[in-house]
Amino acid sequence: MKKLKLQMWHKLPVFKRNMAHIGVGSCLLFCSVTLNAQYASGRLPSLGENTEMTLGQELKIGQSVVREIVRDPDYVDDPVLVEYVDNIWRSLRETSLNKGYLNQELNDRFAWEVLLIRDKTVNAFALPGGFMGVHLGLIAVVSNRDELASVLGHELSHISQRHIARMMTKQSQQTPLVLGAMLLGLIAASRSPNAAGAMIMGGQAGAMQTQLNFSRDMEREADRVGFSVMEQAGYDPVGFVTMFQKLEQAARLNDNGGFPYLRSHPLTTERIADMQGRMPMTSQMQAKSMSLEHAMIAARAKVLVNPEPDEQHFFSAQANVSGSNGLSNIASLKSNTPLWLSTLYAATLADVHLKNWTLAEKHLQEMTPLVAKDPAAQKLLTYLKAEFEAAKGNPLVAISLIQNLQKTRAQILLLSQYRNATRVVEQAKLVTDSLQLWLAQNPRDSLAWELMSAALISSGNTIGAIRADAEAQAAHWDYASAVDRLKAAQDLTRQMARQSGLDATAQFEASIVDVRLRNLEGARKEQALER
Repeated sequence: MKKLKLQMWHKLPVFKRNMAHIGVGSCLLFCSVTLNAQYASGRLPSLGENTEMTLGQELKIGQSVVREIVRDPDYVDDPVLVEYVDNIWRSLRETSLNKGYLNQELNDRFAWEVLLIRDKTVNAFALPGGFMGVHLGLIAVVSNRDELASVLGHELSHISQRHIARMMTKQSQQTPLVLGAMLLGLIAASRSPNAAGAMIMGGQAGAMQTQLNFSRDMEREADRVGFSVMEQAGYDPVGFVTMFQKLEQAARLNDNGGFPYLRSHPLTTERIADMQGRMPMTSQMQAKSMSLEHAMIAARAKVLVNPEPDEQHFFSAQANVSGSNGLSNIASLKSNTPLWLSTLYAATLADVHLKNWTLAEKHLQEMTPLVAKDPAAQKLLTYLKAEFEAAKGNPLVAISLIQNLQKTRAQILLLSQYRNATRVVEQAKLVTDSLQLWLAQNPRDSLAWELMSAALISSGNTIGAIRADAEAQAAHWDYASAVDRLKAAQDLTRQMARQSGLDATAQFEASIVDVRLRNLEGARKEQALER
């Protein structure tokens, strides 16, 4: 990544830090590779066949990469966007499992976590262990959820058919840490604007890159399985074709770097024709119109991926009349309700960031009648209204707006954020009560643990707050950082015991800290041995 500190690159002396722009997106592992005679014969291997890498090894490699990705400033855990993408990802995975494309052991062992990255380029990638990275640039450019599902379905198929493990088997003698560092290097190179002219030095580096590419057979298999999965999951398969058409047009225009998905996921006439041939003869081959919900999601992605003030001013200006040309443009936008709603949403969110409260409130009022008959769009507008109020310093109003919405991850975490913002003990206790139930079911939700930590500080439970912070680190497999925090909690416990004694709450938290420290010490030592 642009700012990623690749602490493990010293393990890979053959790679320069400004590596070549060697397209990695999609599964990081695309294009061509020399296959053994069995693959060359055209017969695709069965799940896991000729794969020496175990599921545990695959997961550890993915974890080592994720530990670094989440430390980068461009990692984004926006509850609204994550929920939208994760709902698609989950439905595809459940369908893949039910239809036999994904086996139960793989489903149980892998993480299946979506990671959003603040990057303008059109890209997505799957990591070993079931992790899925999605650039905000991709969300911003797809026309509907069907097109997004086509990309995620293809990536899911690379994972379910264990293409990653099969391509990396030749590197199985390397430790998971080294393989993870290599993948991190490839991610960083694919995002570096200065990397295009760099050189990959050394034959070993070239050999590694060759092994980190999918074969054409695997690409076709991922197309076929992904197409079938998304169709059976209820998405319009036309989205697969229209997404191909977008990529094909970008390829014809000599992609200028905004579509790294093309370099890591090269289109061929054969692949395009195969997808078109799978459509029914009666199909119009036209994408669905953009839903109001997707229009708002795409607008959110556009604004969040362009945080610079000049970009925010640009989005704000798009919904405002300025001269005769402005009147003409607004009239044109208003003739297309999803496009006009998207413009208003982007302007409102930008105005919130710029503290243009009057303009933001005006746009919110304009959006209200547009979403009156669409419950999904209404919910997103309610979230935006709450975001507006919280930014103005009215967290209690934000709470009142969303507290009765359906309890999803976005609702629970946003409500917790606004309650924490009040700095009122009673609200903090509501946060801990709500998040205790959520974390019991979702123990690897790092953001939820961070919000729990903030609430416990407001409640005066310092030991519990440090423990929750440790759990946030452990949720992203950073066991060393988690252990450090738990040891700090132990030190604080001893200090408090000497000075004034421990009340019942502190004693309870101290006992949990002791147990978790023993557990995570073991995990940390095991992680260290992998180096």
